[in-house]
Amino acid sequence: MKPAMDGKPACIVLDLDGSLTGQAGLSRRLREEGAVLVPALDLGPRLRIVANRTALAELRKRIETTCPAIGRAAPLIFYGSGDFHHLAALFLEWVREPVNVLHFDNHPDWTGFPATWNCGAWVNRALENQTVLRVVTIGPSSDDFVRPQLQFANLDAVRSGRLEVHPWHAAPSRVWGRPVNGPGCQTQDGRIHWHALDGVDWAAFADDLDLRLPPGGFWVSLDKDVLTADEAVTNWDQGGMALKPVLALVQRLAGTRRLLGMDVCGDYSAPRFRDPFRWLLSAIDRPARPPVDAAQADTINDSTNQRILAAADAMAREGIWPT
Repeated sequence: MKPAMDGKPACIVLDLDGSLTGQAGLSRRLREEGAVLVPALDLGPRLRIVANRTALAELRKRIETTCPAIGRAAPLIFYGSGDFHHLAALFLEWVREPVNVLHFDNHPDWTGFPATWNCGAWVNRALENQTVLRVVTIGPSSDDFVRPQLQFANLDAVRSGRLEVHPWHAAPSRVWGRPVNGPGCQTQDGRIHWHALDGVDWAAFADDLDLRLPPGGFWVSLDKDVLTADEAVTNWDQGGMALKPVLALVQRLAGTRRLLGMDVCGDYSAPRFRDPFRWLLSAIDRPARPPVDAAQADTINDSTNQRILAAADAMAREGIWPT
């Protein structure tokens, strides 16, 4: 990995689907400001939705070869579509100290079946990593909260306290068996009642979260489908959050805890597949949506990515993003 330029965070761009390299902000970062490109278009089809183990091992090798300081830096990683969000569990393998994971997403990504490296189950892969103290999921408003047990949600992790889930919106969820209680939910009369974040005092939520988290640093994993459509265009259904409170929470925690890195996905690329298995998984799980104007998507996503880069640079100047 190149050293961070002028005190900027170490930036890595994984080119898995072609959604990033044409964006003005990231192109400039790669050309002029020391960002590192990891070419992986050949691996993308075998990593999309669910990771082929051979392709995953090859990607791990390419990142380690291209970015030998990956375990010593606090990187900012962009890697394209949310179809690749399970790679966040790979990035966490390079964290060498206890870490809390701050996970912004329109989906909880907590399914326990199948137990593979797939974009709907990566939180469980992260929780298998003994370095990970807790995952805090913020912002989902998808239909994953409708009878979550029937969708193989890892409610045991919520019961144990290693997983917190704070939806943006969620109706009460029917649940059978033991109650599910935690900072973001309470079970009453056979239903999990979720403490929705829409309209809460954001500063108070941030303060409470900081006090509640186990001692240790934190990593941020942002899937931009948590944002409204005027700030991100993805190939999934999208949520109701704005980028400003997301970045404010990161900055708030970075003022008291060591920031260990951040990964960003949720850029738009058309979900095309070479094999029927991934096509079927995508067709079953992906909501129908109107056609996307790829040029408009690129413009909107570039603007949001530039705001993320600018916020990271500002935190580096303040000394709260290690470089």
